[in-house]
Amino acid sequence: MAGGLFARRALFLVRLVRAGKPVARSGDVPRRARNEAVLVLGQRKLLDRLVPGLLHAFIFWGFIVLFPTIVMAMVAAVDKHSEIPQTWFGDLVDVFVLLVLTGVVTALVIRKLVRPKRFAGSHLGEADFILAMIAGVVLTLLCWHAAAVAAGIETHAGFLANAFAHAFPSGGPWERLFVWAHLCFIFGFLAYLPHSKHLHIATAAVNVWFGRTRARGRLEPLRFDVPDDEMRFGAGTVADLTWKQVLDGFSCTECGRCQDVCPAHATGKILSPKLLIMGIRDQVFSRSDAPIAGNGVPEDMIWDCVTCGACVEVCPVSIEHVDHIVDLRRHLVMVESSFPAEAEPMLRDVERSANPWGKPQTERAAWAEGLGVRVLEPGDPAPEVLYWVGCAASFDERARKSAESTAKLLQTAGVDFAILGPREACTGDPARRMGNEYVFQAYAEQNVSTLNDAGVTKIVASCPHCFNTLANEYPDFGGSYEVVHHTELLAELVREGRLTPAGGAGSITYHDSCYLARHNDVSSAPRELVAAVGTPVEMGRSGKQTFCCGAGGAHMWMEERGTGINEERVREAAETGAGTLAVACPFCTVMLDDGVRASGKALRVVDVSTLLAESLAESDSSDTLSS
Repeated sequence: MAGGLFARRALFLVRLVRAGKPVARSGDVPRRARNEAVLVLGQRKLLDRLVPGLLHAFIFWGFIVLFPTIVMAMVAAVDKHSEIPQTWFGDLVDVFVLLVLTGVVTALVIRKLVRPKRFAGSHLGEADFILAMIAGVVLTLLCWHAAAVAAGIETHAGFLANAFAHAFPSGGPWERLFVWAHLCFIFGFLAYLPHSKHLHIATAAVNVWFGRTRARGRLEPLRFDVPDDEMRFGAGTVADLTWKQVLDGFSCTECGRCQDVCPAHATGKILSPKLLIMGIRDQVFSRSDAPIAGNGVPEDMIWDCVTCGACVEVCPVSIEHVDHIVDLRRHLVMVESSFPAEAEPMLRDVERSANPWGKPQTERAAWAEGLGVRVLEPGDPAPEVLYWVGCAASFDERARKSAESTAKLLQTAGVDFAILGPREACTGDPARRMGNEYVFQAYAEQNVSTLNDAGVTKIVASCPHCFNTLANEYPDFGGSYEVVHHTELLAELVREGRLTPAGGAGSITYHDSCYLARHNDVSSAPRELVAAVGTPVEMGRSGKQTFCCGAGGAHMWMEERGTGINEERVREAAETGAGTLAVACPFCTVMLDDGVRASGKALRVVDVSTLLAESLAESDSSDTLSS
């Protein structure tokens, strides 16, 4: 009966997943297999937090090891004299019974005494019931073996069962009672599982298998070249969700790790990535045709996201929260024309002026006047490296210093490079993250055409958002190039001796841009440059665990409610005692400089390229004086 109830519910869930819109998640089998080994069997992401990770691992590994005992119990229920002859297996069973119970007790202590904030909004009562069921399974297993030893039925039981055997009389119904109690717990758990939040026990491994294997910073493109009945404009209702998004909802463990690392949530915004996924899941189960935004998910929650990817990075079951949020935005923007009013000028300027600042394209190369930078004209031979300057460094006064420094450094090192000047348009990243996929794709096709016609093969970009788009998203539109961040190229030039910094710049703490470190695994090159010019001091959150500056997801152009994310990051930087806050992103330059001004901290915010250029200038000055 329990098997029938499980199968019936499982069939219903499979139908819900198969009703989702198509999304390509095939291929790359070796990496998917590695993810299963590392994330599922190895529990790597859970073990990033040692105590809660270990308790979960004890329970998970315990049920893998103890799975054969289910078959043993079913056989013993029919023939109580049946026994597996391997002595070592009995001891192994008892070891994992202890580990599972340790995990259950530790989980209860964390939930009832420590009570982390990340559990806010989770179904805690249901979790308690699940823990009780797990304890019931292993305790009845232990008592069954102990009673069997006492009755002289079992001779190969483990050390724990032998130790507890004296608690049971040699006669009586105890062995029969506990074997059937054990099976009742197992079959009760089986029937209950697919109806509970612990559905992830069955779906997590599947969700990890179908998780993203391409670059984390890439968004799935919408298709506008398909028949109208196949066209999709993001996610408005449950019917618009992809099958992977439905599976994401089924796989949520409600652990709250995503909520714990979310910079918007940490600074008092309504956004909780966990509650967002739970809301979408509830909408799926209700089979409602009502809009997700405003029903399953509060609309403000959708706009709070900075697309930093911290939630995706820590999720132990490969849920893709950012994809959900961007799809909800796509529907609101392209179908409902509903978005925050302060974002309207940015979207208008990107569409009309090819940059979010609304400046004329004729001014795009103004920052390079007097520097002797070659502007690539139609028909010119392609340079060794095309320098993609980006809108921020082209038009924002505080950000353009990094472009000037980068150009001077490339000239000093003798790199053959050029810029596109007025032919360089916005990559479309702000519009895409805001939800206007159509505008993004128009610029993607335009820029790819320009780059391909120019014969460009290698690009260096100062902006991590441009870097991510060029490297990871333009290949979907026919643009495949070797794309490096300016810190990577500059670090290579320093290693080769083509740039020789003087050092001595004092203590420097480096801020990892989300789109550089987390989305694209670039974290060592900027640190090489920092170490070459000064004394590095790390913040508490760095690398892939970095804390956002608050600019991502088009928030560079949106008003922020409550405590500023940039102010929180500046506070953390100031606590290091460093005098300089180094960055490698023009958005971060602007946001963190604003944060310094708002907080009154004594920090200089500067791009690593500028620090390197200043160090080289000091080195040249010292050489001149010494000669």
